This record gives sequence, structure tokens and C-alpha cells, in this order.
Amino acid sequence: MSQTATSADQAQSTPPTPSTKKKQPSRATTRIVVTIGFILIAALVIFLFLSPPAPDARPTSLGFSFNSFFQWIGNMGPIVQIPIVLVLFGVVVGILLLLIEYAPRKGAGYFWLRLISCFAIPVLAFMMLRPYQNAVIYVLLIALIAGGLLFYADLRAREGAGYLYQLTLFMAPAAILILIGLIYPSIATIIQSFYDKTGENFVGLENYEWAFTNPQGFWSIINTLIWAIFAPIFATVVGLAYAAFMERSRGDRFLKILVFIPFAIAPVSISLIWKFVYDYRQGEQIGILNALVVAFGGEPVRWLDVWPLVNTFCLLFAFVWAQTGFAMVVLSAAIKAVPAEQMEAAQLDGTTAWQRFVNVTVPGIRTAIVIVLTTITISSLKLYDIVAVMTGGRSNSTVLGFEMVNQQQRFQSYGHAAALAVLIFVFVTPLIIYNVRQLRRQREVR
Repeated sequence: MSQTATSADQAQSTPPTPSTKKKQPSRATTRIVVTIGFILIAALVIFLFLSPPAPDARPTSLGFSFNSFFQWIGNMGPIVQIPIVLVLFGVVVGILLLLIEYAPRKGAGYFWLRLISCFAIPVLAFMMLRPYQNAVIYVLLIALIAGGLLFYADLRAREGAGYLYQLTLFMAPAAILILIGLIYPSIATIIQSFYDKTGENFVGLENYEWAFTNPQGFWSIINTLIWAIFAPIFATVVGLAYAAFMERSRGDRFLKILVFIPFAIAPVSISLIWKFVYDYRQGEQIGILNALVVAFGGEPVRWLDVWPLVNTFCLLFAFVWAQTGFAMVVLSAAIKAVPAEQMEAAQLDGTTAWQRFVNVTVPGIRTAIVIVLTTITISSLKLYDIVAVMTGGRSNSTVLGFEMVNQQQRFQSYGHAAALAVLIFVFVTPLIIYNVRQLRRQREVR
């Protein structure tokens, strides 16, 4: 009992050890600081674009820049260019991998490595773009604030210092490519759509008014909507019919290859093939369609010039002919994935083949049908080749994709072309949103 009492007294006399658990940084504070930093960057960008340009301002570089590099390598032969590009690509990838590997480690040296790289990389990247002398201050401030935000957010990350830094380095190459190749051109196109054909005078919504009132712009919108409605429906229905009938036929693989071949042909070749089908001439007919018309005692028809809508549907059938193979392959694979137990249960209930197809097969491949419909719809919205080769947009057969290129290259009207490009984006966006929602629902079900 004396030992028990002694141990109890020692436990009471020993002070409790303080908790060694590190206090997690406040996310609210980090968000406030990062938000303020992004507001400052946005303000600097706005001031940079609104500042009056100096006519005699010269670009400032570090002695080398992206522009000078491309000029230097452009003067060399292709055989020399390839190894240089590969070596530089390997050096950049090697530096990124080294930073990703060593920067997240603990220690004063790795701390300084993260700190220096967070500021040095943005500054070097921005300065290699050769900013003009009157913009160097803005560029340096933007780079320093961006580097400071990365270092601060990384230092206060709950996963530990180096986690956010490593994640940023992983995402940086893809994010830069998306920014340069997608986001920046999209923003520039939207801005351009509010300027005249020269891109110098602001005209507001005049280009969009032209798109809905001018015959070329108006019929390009109407025809595009017709393509977006009928082309995916026709291609999906025919492709589904092919997929359903070929499942029980002999030599189905060979038949599927035949149906899929048009999808593998270049759109220009498809256009030339169907242009011969619709060919019109006096005397002996070489076009299959007019040859049949003449054989039955009729007169040859200018199929690609008959308006309204006849020439549009003639072009549409060529597109459907090509897309049917894609629809058939996707839907055939989906049909094979339908559980055989469901088909057997429906057959035991005394249903007919058509009832099993409508009530079992089609609901089972609903996701594949949606994917095929949206994919073909997006392809029809950005169509160019078939219209350009077969009609050149004459007889009101133009579509948005063709008219956009036509306005830019033929008429040098960049404002009209940009407005038509924005309309294509507006038509495509709901389809993308719908697809994303469908994918999320599938994941939730799984």
C-alpha cells in the first residue's frame, strides 16, 4: 500500500505535459489573404491594360526571351531544331521533377528553396515575355504577388508546407497550356466581338445584330440549329438500328467495319464523294441521284442549289452517313453490356423482341445514347469541311463554323467572325454542362 500511495503522490505532484500537437492554421485567414492578393493582381492587370501606351517604349528582357529563342532556333535547320527542343524540354522537366521531389521536405534548406523558387519562377517567366518598359513595374508586381501568395498559402496548408507547392508544380504545365491555348483566346474572341472589322473601334452589340439580321449570319444560325437537331437524331437512330440488327447476324464484325469506314474517312473526302452523288449536268448524268431521277423519266435537279432547306438536308445526309459508324460502334458496345439476366427475365414474361428492345435494351444503354447524341451535336455545331467543299455556303446553305472562317479570311471582318465564334460557344456550352451533370449522376449511382 505504501508503494501505491507513493506512486499516486508522484502522479499528483508531476505537472501535466503540454500538448505537442501543432495548432492548425486558420483557413479563414488564408482565404482572406489570398482573396486580397488576387484582387491586387486583377487591379494591376486592369491598370496595365488601361495605362496609356508609350509610342517609343521598347521591350525589356533579361538578355534572352521567348521571342529571341524562337528567332534563334527558327534560323536553324529541322535536324538541328529537334535535338535542341528535346534537350530544353528535358531540362525543364528535370528542374520541375527536382523541385517536386525535394521542395516538400523539411529543413531550412528546403524552406529557402521553396521561398526562392516561388518568387524566382514567376519573375523569370513574366520577364521572358519581354514586357514593354512602361509595363515592367506592373509585370514585376504581379509576379511577386503571385509568388508571395503561393508561398504563403503553401506555408499555411493543413497538409504541411510543400504540399500546395508540389501540387502547383504538377498542375502548372497543363494550366499554362490551357491558359495560353484556350482561356486567353476565348477571352480575346469575346472582346473582339464587340469591335468592328478592323478591331480598333468599339461597336457594342452591332456584330451580334448583324448575325441575326444579315442573310448570311441569319441563315448560318438557322442551318446550324437544323444540323444540331436533326443530324444527331438521324445518326443515332440509324446507328442504333445497325447495332441492334447486327448483334444477331452472321459476320457482324465485317458488317460493322463496312459501316464504320465512312467515319474513318476524312471529311473532305466524304464531301467529294457526296458531291458526285448530287452532281448536276445537262446530258449524261454521272451523279447517282440525278441518274436515278432521269432513269424514271424526271429532269435532273440541282440538289445543292435547291432552297429552302433542301440543300441543307442534302449536306446533312453526308454528315449522317459519316457519323452513323461512330454511333453504331458505341451503341453496339453498350448493348453487349446489358445484363443477359434482364433479357431472359423479360423473355420469360412473354414479351416480344420489340418490347424487350424498348423496355430493356434502350433504358440499359441510355448513357451511351446521351453520349452519342451530345458528341454528334457538338460535331455538327462546329462543322466546316462539308459545307466548304460541297457548296461554299451558296444558296443559303452556310453554317456558323463555315461563315466564321469565311468572314475572317474572305472579308477580313474579324468582328463578325468573333461574334459567330461566340455564338458557337453559346450553343455548345449547354451540351457540355448537361454531359458533366450526367457523368456526376453516374458516379453517384455507382
